[in-house]
Amino acid sequence: MSKNPPNYISTTNACKLCRPLGACLAFKGIEGAVPYLHGSQGCATYMRRYIISHYNEPIDIASSSLSEKHAVYGGAANLKLGLTNVAEKYRPKLIGIATTCLTETIGDDVKMILHEYKTDTEGSHGLPDFVNVSTPSYAGTHMEGFHGAVSSVAEQMAEGGPVNDKINLLPGFVSSADFRYLREVLDDFGLNATMLPDLSETMDGPALLEYEKIQAGGTPLVAIKTMGRSRATIEFGRTLKDTRTGGLILKEKHDVDNFQIGMPIGIEETDRFFSLLEKLSGRTVPEKYTKVRGRLVDAYVDGHKYVFGKKAIVYGEEDFVVGMTAFLAEIGIRPVLCASGGTSGLLAAAIRETTSNLLLKQPEVHEGMDFFDICEMAESLEPDMLVGHSKGYPLARKLSIPLIRVGFPIHDRVGGQRVLHLGYHGAQHLFDTVANALLDKKQNDSEVGYSYM
Repeated sequence: MSKNPPNYISTTNACKLCRPLGACLAFKGIEGAVPYLHGSQGCATYMRRYIISHYNEPIDIASSSLSEKHAVYGGAANLKLGLTNVAEKYRPKLIGIATTCLTETIGDDVKMILHEYKTDTEGSHGLPDFVNVSTPSYAGTHMEGFHGAVSSVAEQMAEGGPVNDKINLLPGFVSSADFRYLREVLDDFGLNATMLPDLSETMDGPALLEYEKIQAGGTPLVAIKTMGRSRATIEFGRTLKDTRTGGLILKEKHDVDNFQIGMPIGIEETDRFFSLLEKLSGRTVPEKYTKVRGRLVDAYVDGHKYVFGKKAIVYGEEDFVVGMTAFLAEIGIRPVLCASGGTSGLLAAAIRETTSNLLLKQPEVHEGMDFFDICEMAESLEPDMLVGHSKGYPLARKLSIPLIRVGFPIHDRVGGQRVLHLGYHGAQHLFDTVANALLDKKQNDSEVGYSYM
């Protein structure tokens, strides 16, 4: 007798990470903040290890450390005790509380518990601000956790009032080097901007003689509270249109104009970003960026013969995949598969929007993918390279093709937090990396091992 097929689809080596991890990283980009997971201790331990192996920086993630008993009776007492312990030991300015599978499943009302805690501790000195976000990891990806945390901060902390001359930038989850680059760009355009979050220092700081419990840097709380009075918000992400993002919340609550654009990877998307900055600042693009753009075009011309017609598989976070696909298309590489663990339903449309004038044939685009699926499709597509994070290495090794390591996580190389992806400078770095990886492959495969290009 034949068995009925299962009414589920198993996941093998997911092309995504869990929602609380993304929320922890977003909170880590806020001044004086400690990420706090309301759930079991194992969740915090796993996430710390995963994040540290990419950034090579310490990160403390507090936990309410629930056990089997709390799965029955609830975790309110542990949450309150943990908040007191973190406040006493770390003296944070903010505790960002994210839920896990356990507490979401048992139905702990974190908002109500925090209200009780604030009432119980009324009059106490030294208590931080609190922000909470719902992040069940069985529903969604780390990017939804990241954007959810940013949205919760905007909703729970931003205040309205008279409009000032500032703008807000919500860049999404990019590298520490990208955050530093964005700050430089905003300064060069003369824009007084609040960037939320800001991982430029908190997850890529200098060597210190003494350990800091909370690393310096991050978006100042004072600046966050004034975000509702800014004149505009810029938000990166072409697959966020159906999401209640931080920019949308600021628009709804405080009538702050929201400009949602693609992640500025490559020339065309960076041109759109810089055009918006010109509009908001009233200034033309500074000469140094014009020159960098010109050198980048020259590099595209010089290296075109080495990259043109090559095929690539791109995977990772949805908006990052959109940006990388647009970049590859403009340098002459043909993306044949674009895959993500996300399920926004907008990935294919976003890729068409950014590449319709560059590609004669659109790539296969799949959401909700894992690496088992990607591997099955890859062999028939015959790619020349993989573009994505370190989880694709086994496939690259199997196919004997280069892996261009970008995004998060990069676990098998040094400097993942220093990979620059954004702007003309980032495109120049990416182009050189891609072209040299292809040349290296060709050189290694050559019987003579030629010495000149």
